[in-house]
Amino acid sequence: MNDSIRTDTAPAPVGTYPHARKIGELLFLSGIGPRKPGTDAIPGNVLDALGNLIDHDIAAQTRQVFANVRAVLEASGAAWEDLADVTVFLTDMAGDFKAYNAVWRECFPDPATAPCRTTLGISALPTPIAIELKCIARIRGDGC
Repeated sequence: MNDSIRTDTAPAPVGTYPHARKIGELLFLSGIGPRKPGTDAIPGNVLDALGNLIDHDIAAQTRQVFANVRAVLEASGAAWEDLADVTVFLTDMAGDFKAYNAVWRECFPDPATAPCRTTLGISALPTPIAIELKCIARIRGDGC
């Protein structure tokens, strides 16, 4: 079975793809960033008078991207605890990893129950965001 998921509780994808796709007992989330649903505002971004990005708050963006992932998981019939693997893309690894990792620890305090994680430093993302997540989760059947 191959089911596409879209939800209004997460920001709209920036391209022609679903928020997630169920395949069997697995849920594959498309890349999800920290834009706010409905407004596309990016928390923590600081703009100059001309609207150019001059700074960002990675902790604020990390909290928002986690909220967006939760929204897609819930719309798909999964939960935060069902995350199995997370790939994290940061545009400023040297400047942002420590603060991002602190928020991760708040949300996943026990490494034994946290999802697997890979964090990559990249040069840019398609919108002016500093973090994006690519996730895989397990869909639990009723009664599990």
